[in-house]
Amino acid sequence: MLMKTNKTGFRLAQPNAIYISLILSLSVLVVFVAFRGSLWELVRRWRVQEEYSHGFFIPVIAAWLLWSRREALIANLGRPSWAGPALILLAGLMHVIGELSALYILSHGAFIVALFGIVLGLGGYPLFKVTLIPIVFLVFAIPMPYFIDTVLTWRLQLISSELGTFFIRMLQIPVYLEGNVIDLGVYKLQVVEACSGLRYLYPLLGLSFLAAYLFQAPLWQRAVVFLSAIPITILMNSLRIAVVGVLVNYFGPQDAEGFLHMFEGWIIFIACAGVLVGEMTLFARLSDKKFFDVFYPPKISPNTVPQPATVMFNRAPLVGCLVLLCGVAVVGYFVSGRQEIPPERSAFASFPNVIGEWRGRPSALDSNTERYLGVSDYILSDYFEPRGQRVNFYVAYYASQRTGVAPHSPSVCIPGNGWIIARFERTDYTNDDRNISLPYNRVLISRGSDKQLVYYWFVQRGIPVANEYVSKLYLLRDAIFMNRTDGALVRLTTPIYPTESESDADKRLQSFIQLSLPKLAGYLPPPPGTKIRPAMTPLKGDHPS
Repeated sequence: MLMKTNKTGFRLAQPNAIYISLILSLSVLVVFVAFRGSLWELVRRWRVQEEYSHGFFIPVIAAWLLWSRREALIANLGRPSWAGPALILLAGLMHVIGELSALYILSHGAFIVALFGIVLGLGGYPLFKVTLIPIVFLVFAIPMPYFIDTVLTWRLQLISSELGTFFIRMLQIPVYLEGNVIDLGVYKLQVVEACSGLRYLYPLLGLSFLAAYLFQAPLWQRAVVFLSAIPITILMNSLRIAVVGVLVNYFGPQDAEGFLHMFEGWIIFIACAGVLVGEMTLFARLSDKKFFDVFYPPKISPNTVPQPATVMFNRAPLVGCLVLLCGVAVVGYFVSGRQEIPPERSAFASFPNVIGEWRGRPSALDSNTERYLGVSDYILSDYFEPRGQRVNFYVAYYASQRTGVAPHSPSVCIPGNGWIIARFERTDYTNDDRNISLPYNRVLISRGSDKQLVYYWFVQRGIPVANEYVSKLYLLRDAIFMNRTDGALVRLTTPIYPTESESDADKRLQSFIQLSLPKLAGYLPPPPGTKIRPAMTPLKGDHPS
């Protein structure tokens, strides 16, 4: 029987090599079939979100990294490990949970874990070491969950606004910052979501990781190169905003808007990449070297652990990976086909404008905000009591959170509107007479001399929750066991008038809660098994407002 010998001394019989190649090819094919739903979602977000449009390049670069070490891959083909099937089991569990809860980041991570499982089942730990960097690089193609994107967007908007204003003031230009609005007197610049810097941060993180890998320097220098992508992105984005502000001040808004479009996208990204190159050049100079003396693909050494020359290749771990992947594909098919049935509810259009002595004055979100929030239905109304004191009542309902849209935390949105959070606390309101037990967030906000008090909480399948991250755990649990992901945000806001104290505003909001909370029955679906008659016209939960 003909034998193939690799550089490790591990010899494969020719027919055995053919079988292994066949099983490996089938395993790779099945892993793409098993994760096809989550991979399509991955491609969709690359296509529709500019922050992740770089994702199309990541697999190509990973493939190049593998191809550049093709000889090392063969040379490091070691003894197959049963850790491979174990990782496939873990990947299958992650994938099922991700499909049930629509937390696609779990399914995307499971795909990478499955690739590592195949590698271990094929060539054990020697092959795992060679493929580690190319496969890990795929992580930079995975989008963050929407609620994390939202938090990062608002935070980066505020940071970029503050730094941009700082740079403008350095040029002795009078400017006033209110939240994410830069007031230059003649014109106001709003640092919107597109100006947050995320569209540069995510691709630059991938580029800095690749640069750190190719940068042959001490580990701490490579770590600095990788992590520096974050401050570089923030500073460059802030400079961009500052330049636009300066142009507005001297040339007017029309020229500034043209420059803003010209200066975004690839130009700012190339500038960020240039800073990375300059950083690595500086490190090289400190070692009396030139840039290309330290910037090149490293050579991958073959496995030096001797292998018995007469031992036949063990196919069992790789076959086990293939069998388990087939099981993951079958289970994933049935799980992904499970349709969520939204509960019946009443539309907020029928919500009463009169609640006790309170009289409502309904209003509406602008079309851009409504589209950005992705709400299925909502109510936004100012309620006034006879003395003229006001409570703003906002409830946003989401029939399904499987697609990633979810309630936005007011603690994130409030600073973007120019308000400062003076005090934040999580507490409970209880009223035994009315059978009310409610956890909520109490936020005191101020803007200049104006002060307001905000109460808000989340409702997940009829259960009130104050902590946003705990509400995500409820979402994960209920998506798996109830096949429901509906939820809502309830927010009450009232001014603190000059002649009153915080406690007066608390009493007003709590009085409104006593009257309004029972009215929400039928508009926010209760937990399964709770029978509450809808308020008026019953509609399916996915009915848009």
